Amino acid sequence: MNRISFVAAMAAFTMLFPVMANAQEQAPKEKKAVYEFTMQKEVPHTAVPNQYRSGTCWSFSGIGLLEAEILRKSGRSVDLSEMFIVRQAYSEKAMKYVRLHGNLNLAAGGGFNDVTFVMDKYGLVPETAYTGLVIGEEKHTHGEMDDVLKGYADAVLKNGNKKLTPVWHKGFDALLDTYLGDYPSEFTYEGKKYTPQSFSKEMGLKGSDYVQLTAYNHVPLYQPYVQELPDNWLWSLTYNITLDEMMETIDYALENGYAVAWGADVSEKGFSWKNGVAIVPEENISDLSGTEKERWEALTPAERKKTMFSFEEIVPEKKITPEMRQLSYDNFETTDDHGMLIVGVATDQKGNKYYKVKNSWGTEDHVYAGYLFASVPFVQYKTLNIAVHSDAMPKAIRKKLGF
Repeated sequence: MNRISFVAAMAAFTMLFPVMANAQEQAPKEKKAVYEFTMQKEVPHTAVPNQYRSGTCWSFSGIGLLEAEILRKSGRSVDLSEMFIVRQAYSEKAMKYVRLHGNLNLAAGGGFNDVTFVMDKYGLVPETAYTGLVIGEEKHTHGEMDDVLKGYADAVLKNGNKKLTPVWHKGFDALLDTYLGDYPSEFTYEGKKYTPQSFSKEMGLKGSDYVQLTAYNHVPLYQPYVQELPDNWLWSLTYNITLDEMMETIDYALENGYAVAWGADVSEKGFSWKNGVAIVPEENISDLSGTEKERWEALTPAERKKTMFSFEEIVPEKKITPEMRQLSYDNFETTDDHGMLIVGVATDQKGNKYYKVKNSWGTEDHVYAGYLFASVPFVQYKTLNIAVHSDAMPKAIRKKLGF
């Protein structure tokens, strides 16, 4: 570098230094969370689990409800085995799959009623007695197991012997033993020996005490029906009530100390696990006023949509009607994606109401340590069904359903 170049460089650096220093002084502070939630009500419940790479959210949410029920009734915190439920449900599902010549969904999915069905027929076991982790993985990883179980059942259906052998189901259960662990016919918990049935009896729960509810227009009100969901292999019954009554039930349950199992569609753009919120933004806003309206009208349609789903500010949400909810279901826009547990009610800094939801995707590196906050419109719009203790329903709704 020659002298002229050096002098020029030093001069430029001298001129730049104050700008750099000033920029450092005015460096933006750490970004503040857009949503600030204040809890209004929270019911006792157990810790957030991690289903990891398994399609068993239904078992985690159902078990979460049972654990919350044990806590509510006795004050006892018990960690129940989700994989015991998965094992027995898979075994039952395979028998039905073969009887129906393969015309059934034999996969990892299920519903809350599967949990109570297994509990009543086979019992419950604690997590320490049956973790389901026997293949060398630290977390649930079920891809190969799901494929092998389906392949085995399909091989049985090929009927190579021209009739089914009497041992095919024993072989299916053996595969479950291989991937999840041997059936825990007897175990010790807190110094006492149990069977799954005796342990379940001590927990004091009965499947008949729980009811699954939904709110759609295509079936009669206040009647049970087989909800048309691919994972409803059990053909279990769901009671149909109005949308307002479904929301009333959720609120009544929480206010009275009951958790609510929640089956929902989480494939929407408004469901953001990263941000820990689930919302239904309104893209066509007509009731704004003042500067907020001016700012909105100045945006292009593309800019409006980007703003609504940026999660960088609290945005207005759609007003959900039963007709909107029905159309989304009929058009396959609302799909049976995920089971979670509603455990509380919160408000944001603008006074908007949300439900606090316990998920089963672990707690690591998450803004709300494994929980999310779902807005009232999102729950109205994207709920497939809920499950509660029958006592968690308002008396008028119980009467309409014949409970």
